Amino acid sequence: MNAGGPYDHDEQLLLIQLRNGNERAFTYFYERHSLIIYRKIKKMVKVDVLADELMQDVFVRLWDKRHLIDPEKPLKSYLFLIAQNLVYDFYRKLGREERLQSEVMKQFSETYLHSEEEVILKETQELLNRAVEHLPAQQRLVFRLCKLEGKTYEQVSRELGISTATINTHIVRATKSIKEFMFNYNHVAVHVLVASAIADLARKL
Repeated sequence: MNAGGPYDHDEQLLLIQLRNGNERAFTYFYERHSLIIYRKIKKMVKVDVLADELMQDVFVRLWDKRHLIDPEKPLKSYLFLIAQNLVYDFYRKLGREERLQSEVMKQFSETYLHSEEEVILKETQELLNRAVEHLPAQQRLVFRLCKLEGKTYEQVSRELGISTATINTHIVRATKSIKEFMFNYNHVAVHVLVASAIADLARKL
């Protein structure tokens, strides 16, 4: 395969294959562009974990909207546009929630002592474990292998006989399901601590 720009004939063929649902073509472009997309998002959001999640969302969106791919145009520009829109959506949502979060945090800090916060954090970690257990079997298996056991996508791909693109999709969807499970749980402290708890879990994983 040529190492040239996005208008090379070989890459045009790969873009056509991707548009038609070829997972190998998706993996090629994921491996080729994921790092630069991550770096672009990181400059915008400044948080490693969030940048990684949004980067993965970019490629999930690419796969879901693959029918919109124009093989005559560079994919990187399309990925940058998706990334920009996702970051803007994130900040719009954050802006709507910032005021409420500030009030809840203020009330929470005035209500709970340090020892009580530790209890709440422990309960939140237990809730995280419950959320993982509620994942579909394949998502749960991939999540545990990649996050709990620290295996690479390539190792899990060989072990389970599925593509790295499929693994990436499982991880992204599992992360979203875990967040939804936690935010739907009727526990005010979880709403306050969930972001830091997830970030802490990610660091430990």
